Amino acid sequence: MDLLQPIIKPYAWGSRDALARLLGRGTPSAGPEAELWMGAHPSGPSGLTRDGRAMTLLDAVAGDPDGELGRACARRFGGRLPFLLKVLAAEQPLSIQVHPDRDQARSAFAAQQARGGHGPYADDWPKPELLCALSRFEVLAGFRDREDAAHILEDLGVDGLRPVIGLLRAGTGEQALSEALRALLERARDDRAPLVSAVVASSRRLARSAHPRAAAYAAVERMSRHHPEDLGLVASLLLDHRVLEPGTALFMPAGGLHAYVHGVGLELLANSDNVLRAGLTAKEVNVTELLRITNPAVRVPAVVPRSVPGPGPTWLYDCPVAEFALYRTELDGSGGPLVPTSGPRIAFCTDGSARLSTRAGHTEPLRLGLGASCFLPASEEEVLVEGEGTLFVAAVGRLPDEHGAIARDSLTPLH
Repeated sequence: MDLLQPIIKPYAWGSRDALARLLGRGTPSAGPEAELWMGAHPSGPSGLTRDGRAMTLLDAVAGDPDGELGRACARRFGGRLPFLLKVLAAEQPLSIQVHPDRDQARSAFAAQQARGGHGPYADDWPKPELLCALSRFEVLAGFRDREDAAHILEDLGVDGLRPVIGLLRAGTGEQALSEALRALLERARDDRAPLVSAVVASSRRLARSAHPRAAAYAAVERMSRHHPEDLGLVASLLLDHRVLEPGTALFMPAGGLHAYVHGVGLELLANSDNVLRAGLTAKEVNVTELLRITNPAVRVPAVVPRSVPGPGPTWLYDCPVAEFALYRTELDGSGGPLVPTSGPRIAFCTDGSARLSTRAGHTEPLRLGLGASCFLPASEEEVLVEGEGTLFVAAVGRLPDEHGAIARDSLTPLH
């Protein structure tokens, strides 16, 4: 068991107090703190100390993939820890973005490397995501139904949107949503500011009305304070607007267009940093590549946690991916074996405290207080946990063994 030293990413959209509170600091940070990374991604591997020597989790896994990950996991993922656990602290909206699937990432990254390495792909991995709200969390997640998208634009009463609405009305499937997005993002540069200004003004009016989509219009108004002339404000209305309550979650498949607007949440994702942006950003928007990766048919399901046996009331947030699965345990003082019982795991305490020990007692017990995390290698199979508080555990998802069978204690079948 290794206590982790997570990496904080100070992106401009972050909060000065959310991570400070979670990590038990008494005062806000000097600047924005956006993401807390717990994992082994090359651009932000967590630190740890073994036998008095400081290293990163990336170094530890590379030194003994079979021991740290387990043989089946090491083979399946090329000796790489397949998941990355983050806390997102979004004080301002993140960009509207999409992530590739495995085949898209491999081929696009290889082509980018052949061209000299410059481009939008950070690695050759997919990036499906699970977001579990720790506070109320506002999101834009997947496209609306085509007819609903036409209505929400039409009700703005903005003449400049008529061609986009026409594409939606004339379309016969989800592809019309992609064409509408293309028409917005390829808008003539001189026409962009007037269009965005008119949409924001109408959104402000409708946000204060009894319109059934008032919350989505209100989000446009709020986001405009940070991105006043961004076409992403208009594009956001093509997406489904939701607010997650604490403890609720959604699964973002590859190809699903989305944006995280405001809140604090736990994000578990494949170990990748591949992002293609559509708006609400000062970074490059590659419209051609964005639309190639975006799948307008992707719907973003809520993940309903289901109860599983554990050392206290325990729930599994199940997702149809091999890279990750998330468990939440409300420790009630009774204690018992940590769930899941095998494979590489990262445990993270978001409330109270937990004490972890091995049944054999060959390592020192480890205490996790508020905001603390640890890595449990595959070689530590019998880990006991006790305490009072909330413990999240990130683990590998559906992983076949050497005979092709699904390892029961690395994940639970989906319904």
